[in-house]
Amino acid sequence: MKISNNKILITGGASGIGLGLTQRFIEEKNTVVICGRREELLHQVAQQFPGVITHTCDLSVAEERIALYEWIAKEHPDLNVLINNAGIQQWMSITDDDFFSRSQEEIITNVEAPVHLCNLFIELNSLDTIINVTSGLSFVPLTKTPVYSATKAFMHSFTISLRHLLKDKNIEVIEMIPPALNTDLGGKGIHDFAPPVSHFIVSVFEQLKQGKDVLTFGMSESMSKAGSAELHMAFERMNPIT
Repeated sequence: MKISNNKILITGGASGIGLGLTQRFIEEKNTVVICGRREELLHQVAQQFPGVITHTCDLSVAEERIALYEWIAKEHPDLNVLINNAGIQQWMSITDDDFFSRSQEEIITNVEAPVHLCNLFIELNSLDTIINVTSGLSFVPLTKTPVYSATKAFMHSFTISLRHLLKDKNIEVIEMIPPALNTDLGGKGIHDFAPPVSHFIVSVFEQLKQGKDVLTFGMSESMSKAGSAELHMAFERMNPIT
């Protein structure tokens, strides 16, 4: 992927990793479009970065995903990069009364939405790159986030297949695999212990410049290369029996 002179759509681009990507891509002389549900937050980002283009939509609704694609196709037909970054993380137990309803929210946002967007956006003649943001939990689940971990494992597998399926269309497919980072994913304060997003962004952009199609950092790098014994040990360490 070339680093500059792209027009990029970043879902969930107003906070966390998405905001970090938004800022860095702007610095690298790209045009960035971000979308999300919270109009006020999108407005704040647009004030901070005047060149950002914003679009309010709820990606959990199929009709709004279609409307997003149709808006892009009409207003930004030269868009060439789709970054599926938006996601939610639920800390819960299968014994919780609302477990299934919260699981549905995660599956729709973390799986159904990016799969649908990939299917829609490959119809753009200008599209040459898709980046799917997965997680180090793709390889070793955290049982406190059982469905989130499973959705990211799904997206890891889907991204491998997508890369193969889109070779004939000359669309590059990149997997971005963050570890736990200091964001509000899952709730405020949960990830205060983790590295800052800025360190992750610096690392993945160096990897993009090297032409890599799998971008890792810290724990996600070691987990992506681990064997079964190492993964088992990591699982036991992350999920102690109390």
